[in-house]
Amino acid sequence: MPLTMKQKHAVTKQLALEYKRAGKKRKGEILDSVIQLTDYNRSYAARVLRERSRPRVLGRLKRGGVNITLVEDERAKKKPKKRPRKYDKEVFVALRRIWVICDCICGKRLGPYLPEIVDALERWGELEINEEVRKKLIEISPATIDRLLAPVRKRYQLKARSNTKPGTLLKHQIPIRTFSEWDEARPGFVEIDLVSHEGGDPSGDYIQTLDLTDVCTGWTETRAVKNKAQVWVFEALQEIMIKVPFAILGIDSDNGSEFINGHLYRFCKEHKITFTRSRPYRKNDNCFVEQKNYSVVRKVVGYQRHDTEEELEVLNELYDYLRLHTNFFQPVMKLIEKLRIGSKVKKKYDRARTPYQRVLESSFISRQTKEKLEQEYAELNPVRLNREISRMQDRLSKLAWVKRRVNKDEQRTNFEYIST
Repeated sequence: MPLTMKQKHAVTKQLALEYKRAGKKRKGEILDSVIQLTDYNRSYAARVLRERSRPRVLGRLKRGGVNITLVEDERAKKKPKKRPRKYDKEVFVALRRIWVICDCICGKRLGPYLPEIVDALERWGELEINEEVRKKLIEISPATIDRLLAPVRKRYQLKARSNTKPGTLLKHQIPIRTFSEWDEARPGFVEIDLVSHEGGDPSGDYIQTLDLTDVCTGWTETRAVKNKAQVWVFEALQEIMIKVPFAILGIDSDNGSEFINGHLYRFCKEHKITFTRSRPYRKNDNCFVEQKNYSVVRKVVGYQRHDTEEELEVLNELYDYLRLHTNFFQPVMKLIEKLRIGSKVKKKYDRARTPYQRVLESSFISRQTKEKLEQEYAELNPVRLNREISRMQDRLSKLAWVKRRVNKDEQRTNFEYIST
C-alpha cells in the first residue's frame, strides 16, 4: 500500500538530520530506503532530504543596515525526558512541617536527624504519614532536602552588635586559653558570653543574656540577667551550672569586666575549674558560644530593647523551654578537619547529632545521668515546645510594643507641656 503525502513528509523529516550528518556511503543507503518507501526520483529524494535538514525561516528583518534572518532552532523543539518524581507532594508537605519544627535548619543537619524526629513526632501524634512517605523521608539525601525546600526557604541576616567593655581586674592572673590546656573531647569545658538586649540604645541598664556552650557536645544553656553587674552574671552562671548534665571542668570567657573579676576567679579556684580568657578583639577564640549567640538567642529573642522586670521573667521562662528544644531536638555538626589547598579551604564535618545524642555517646558521662536524660527526652513533645516558645515570644513582643507606645505618649506629653 503506497504511503500518503503526510506519511512521506514524516519519513523524510525523520531521516533528514541523519542524512545531513552522514558520510557518502551512508547517504546512499538512506536515499535507497527513502526511494523504496516513497517512490521518489533519486535526485528529488536527495533535494527533499536536504531541504528538510535546513532550519525553517521564521522571518527577516533589517537592523542597522544589516539583514538578519530568523530561523527555527530544532533543538529547542526537543523536550527533555522527565523522570518520574520520587518525592511527591505528600513527602514535600511532611518534610516542610518537620523542617519548620526543627527551626528551618539546613539539609546537612536535618538529613541524619530525620529518622529520630519522625519517630518522636509520630509518637506524640503530631505527624500522620503512611509507610511509603515515611520510608522516603528516611532515605532522602541532604542535597534533595535543600532542593525541595528552596522555594519556601527565607534567608534572614541580622546585624549583630557588641557591647563588651574590657576588664582589667585580675586580667594578668587569668591566662589566655591555649588548646593544650583544654581537653575538648570531654564534656565540661565551656565558653561563656553575654548577649545585649539594648535595642540600638546603649543608654541606661538593659537585660543581658548569659550564654554558656559546651565545646565537646554543643550543650547550650541561657539565662537572662537584669544588667551586666558582676553579681547578677555570677548568680546566673551558678544557676546554669546546676542545669548542665555534667560537671564544669573549664570556663573560657572574653575580656569583659563582667567575667574578669574576683567573684568568678575565686569560685573557679575553689572548685578547681580551669578559668581562661580569649585574646582581645579575637572573636574566633570563642567561636562556639559566638555561634550560639545568633542561632539560639538572636533568632528567638531578636534585637528589641528589654529592660523591665516583667520582660526579665518572660525571657527566663522562654529560656526554660528553649534549652529543651535546643539540646534535645536541634542537631549540630562539628568541624573535624580543615585543609588548605592553595587559595581554597576544604572543611570536613562530622555527622549531625543533637547535644543530647552526643552526651549519650560520651564515655565520661555516668550511666545514671544518661538514664535521667533518656527519661526526660521520652516525656518531651517537640511541637509542644515550639508552641510554648512561640507563646512566650508573643508575650515578649507585646511587652516591648506597649513599652514603646507608653514612651512615645510620655514624650508627646512632655513636648506639649514645654510648648505651652
